[in-house]
Amino acid sequence: MKKNMNLQNIVENNNNILEKANSPKTFIMLGDSIQILKFIKNKSVNLIFADPPYNIGKDFGNNKDKWNSISEYIEWCKNWINECMRILKDDGTMYFMTATQFMSYLDVFVSEKYNVLSRIIWSYDSSGVQSKKMFGSLYEPILMINKSNKNQYTFNSKDILIEAKTGAKRGLIDYRKNPPQPYNTQKLPGNVWEFSRVRFKMDEYENHPTQKPEKLLERIIKVSSNKGDVVLDPFAGSFTTIAVANKLDRCGIGIELNPEYYKIGLRRLNLAKEFNGEILCKIKLRKTKNKSKYSCLIDNQGILPLCENL
Repeated sequence: MKKNMNLQNIVENNNNILEKANSPKTFIMLGDSIQILKFIKNKSVNLIFADPPYNIGKDFGNNKDKWNSISEYIEWCKNWINECMRILKDDGTMYFMTATQFMSYLDVFVSEKYNVLSRIIWSYDSSGVQSKKMFGSLYEPILMINKSNKNQYTFNSKDILIEAKTGAKRGLIDYRKNPPQPYNTQKLPGNVWEFSRVRFKMDEYENHPTQKPEKLLERIIKVSSNKGDVVLDPFAGSFTTIAVANKLDRCGIGIELNPEYYKIGLRRLNLAKEFNGEILCKIKLRKTKNKSKYSCLIDNQGILPLCENL
């Protein structure tokens, strides 16, 4: 982080912030994302990861992500995309997600107005419950964009190398080279990323219906930012983006509308131990209505007692 940098100074007007908390590397806010984004300074962040509601009726506790029409949802997305791109530095990068059926609309929009760098597929394993009338969806699209094809951008390819099975596993020799040499044992990932979804027994699991895995964010943050850079998540949710950014010595700014998820951010980022008199401890609830699985784990100073029927 740059010396004497105050993340709160990036936001020029605090009237739309219901609650806020900060540390030297972190600034999180409770409030409506688009309203807060309007008051963030131009060209002030290096990397943005946006995982907005998908318009598929997911229950987020205080609201459901369902708009009256597709066109209304797409217009809402265009609004926050434009605000994010205004906030993004000229050499910055934004990654964003949405449901497969809506990404094509937004792909056309950003292709005409900005620049698409890569179309990424996050592929994951099945939970075992799939439709018997159609092919089940086992991926989510991610669009990687920047302001223009004339702009430079950060891409730390050496920081995200993965195993190259041809060289590492099979030990084959490339005879096309003179003299012949073993194949490389590492390579740059392609645009199909295989990461498991966050499961209940994982340490990183939080009570959020659309939590993204830390490994996914780790790859994005490592490749598209440098230490000390500012990473913004306008739909912070379980605050995975900010948590991973901090672990990688980046600064993180997160905005969240739901007070319950904002409390996750306070606890997970070690910004507060209580909120409005409530002690913040980790409570794990399964994302299912199956009564046989209706239990929770409470994490309080390393103690994990099982609490039935909560």
